[in-house]
Amino acid sequence: MGINHSSRVDVYLHIVWATWDRAPLLTPDVRPRVYLCMREEAARLKAEIIEIGGIEDHVHVLLRLPATVSIATLVKQLKGSSSHLANHEVLPCGFKWQGGYSASSVSRRAVPRVQEYLRRQEEHHRDGTIYPDAEP
Repeated sequence: MGINHSSRVDVYLHIVWATWDRAPLLTPDVRPRVYLCMREEAARLKAEIIEIGGIEDHVHVLLRLPATVSIATLVKQLKGSSSHLANHEVLPCGFKWQGGYSASSVSRRAVPRVQEYLRRQEEHHRDGTIYPDAEP
């Protein structure tokens, strides 16, 4: 009988961080390229991004964390790669993320609700309904 040595980690996170001084730099034309960069970097690290949403001054990321990467390392890489892209290819001004971030665990059952919340960030901020009905 063989032993299975592979790991399966089901840790889902809702991570949020903002632009430096909450500068409104993530305009609708900039977001797709920045989000794609984050998706590519996450895939390189074997993280599964489920959803990305946000508005001009901050971003929300819902992802499944791999067994091989810490939260701090993953966020550092997502912020670093997207900042590099923004500064060298997308925006003529100096783009920077704030230093901190928020990371909250999400149950597997809550993933679809959080995913929908992230998809509707512009609407939530426009309507003042920026907090989900219940915590993830």
